[in-house]
Amino acid sequence: MAKKKTTEEMSFLDHLEELRWHLIRSTLAILIIGSAAFAFSKIIFDKIIFAPTRMDFPTYKFFCSIATYFGFDSDFCAESLPFTIQSRTMAGQFSADIWTSVWAGFIIAFPYVLYEIWKFISPGLYEKERKNSRGFIIIASFLFFLGVLFGYYVVAPLSINFLGTYSISDVVTNEFDIGSYISTLRASVIACGIIFELPIIIYFLTKIGLVTPAILKKYRKIALVVVLILSAIITPPDVASQIVVAIPIIFLYQISIYISGYVLRKEAKREAKLKKKAASK
Repeated sequence: MAKKKTTEEMSFLDHLEELRWHLIRSTLAILIIGSAAFAFSKIIFDKIIFAPTRMDFPTYKFFCSIATYFGFDSDFCAESLPFTIQSRTMAGQFSADIWTSVWAGFIIAFPYVLYEIWKFISPGLYEKERKNSRGFIIIASFLFFLGVLFGYYVVAPLSINFLGTYSISDVVTNEFDIGSYISTLRASVIACGIIFELPIIIYFLTKIGLVTPAILKKYRKIALVVVLILSAIITPPDVASQIVVAIPIIFLYQISIYISGYVLRKEAKREAKLKKKAASK
């Protein structure tokens, strides 16, 4: 059996071939899990996808209890949301079922996709770097799922409640297409999952020298404004909801500054050791 080429011996086309197989395995994992999700699609839609359309959703009950405690009237305490979901095309429900299953497959298979990405990039790292990055898949997966849960239980219901109750006139009734509803939910969940990967992204950007703690601190105020603007866009127009969404993102940004500083200190120590060894020879 032929021995596998080392990273140094592999040509550009060999790298492309290696990447192709990692992508194929990742896609197969998503499709296999997506097929399983398709088999249980009725449960997924009734218990998960359409759960934020009912006022017994945990987020609505939580905000309703806060409003009640302070004696405020709130849309979160309504008996039902004033909108209906409909399918206006022949293949609307089937298409929604297929694509929801695919996205469910991506979310569930995310740790395996990361594993395939890690298998592709790890041969290019030093042995010590590979050892120090062993927890990459676990940490990145944890942050992604944390972001998904945040998007599902915080961002999505706030957006759905606000957009579902928004009205310019009693003449207009809210009848949302199933594709529009699912895209709103999906965007909230996937976007938050990716945003929560910020510390991991900063880690690798610092490793390759594109980001430093000084740069992150310099643009911290701008980042804060951007976060508040995004929070204002995806949440109802009240300060409390915007703060709820903004706090985790600001917290992640601050953690990213510490991570960037940690990486630079580790790199400085490694370079100092190399210089010391070179000087002693």
